[in-house]
Amino acid sequence: MKYIYGRNPVIEMLKAEKVDKLYIQQGNREGSIKKIFGMAKANGVLVTEVNKSKLDEYSNGLNHQGVVALVSDFEYSSIEEIKKEGIEKILILDKIEDPHNFGAIARSAEAFGFKGIIIPKHNSAYVNDVVYKTSAGAIERIKVAIVVNLTQTIENLKENGYWIYGTDLKGENYTSVNLTGKLALVIGNEGKGMSQALKKHVDAMLTIPMVGSINSLNASCAASVLMAEVLRQSEK
Repeated sequence: MKYIYGRNPVIEMLKAEKVDKLYIQQGNREGSIKKIFGMAKANGVLVTEVNKSKLDEYSNGLNHQGVVALVSDFEYSSIEEIKKEGIEKILILDKIEDPHNFGAIARSAEAFGFKGIIIPKHNSAYVNDVVYKTSAGAIERIKVAIVVNLTQTIENLKENGYWIYGTDLKGENYTSVNLTGKLALVIGNEGKGMSQALKKHVDAMLTIPMVGSINSLNASCAASVLMAEVLRQSEK
C-alpha cells in the first residue's frame, strides 16, 4: 500500500478504482475536491476528513492540495503483455534514476500515445508516489515492464517488428528519420546518456539540433520532443 497525493493523481486513481481510503483536509469541499468526494461516494470509498498536518505527514511534506489517497501497489506488466495488447509505441528508459524525470516522461508518453514503458531492474527509478504525482496520474494509463537485460529486450522487440531508436549528440536529425510504424525510443540516463552497450543494438541514433550554448536537454524534455515528432509523423 502507498499514499498518492494531489488532486489530479487522486482522480486518476479513483477512475482506476484503486483507492482503498481517502483523506481530505477538513473544511475543504470546493472545486475539484467536490468532484473527488462524488467519485469516492460512487466507488464506495471511505472518506475521512483530517487536519492539514496529518496530510503533510502522509505526503512527506510535499504539496498534497488537500487530498491524499491510500492505494494498492502499482501493477507492473511484462514485455509479452505489451506485445499482446498491440502497443506500437514504446519507451525504453536506460537507467533513469530520478522519479521526477520518470513521472514527467510518463506524463508526456501518455499524451503522445506511447502506451508502454520498459525499465531495467537495476539502477532505475520505480513507480512510486513521486512518479504518480509528477505524471498527474498518467502512469496508471501506461503499461510498465521491468526487465533484467535491456539488450536482450531490444533484440526481442526487433524480432517482433519494432525499430529501435537511440539518442545521441552525433545521431541523425530526428526530423529527417522515418518514425512511423512500430518503434521504441531509448532515453538515456540523466547524466551519462545511453550506455555504450545499448548503442550497438539500436537501428539508428537520433539527435535534436540545438543552437544554444548548452547542447543538451533534460531527459524528460528530450523524450517529449522526440515523442511529439513521432505523433506528428503518424498523423500525416
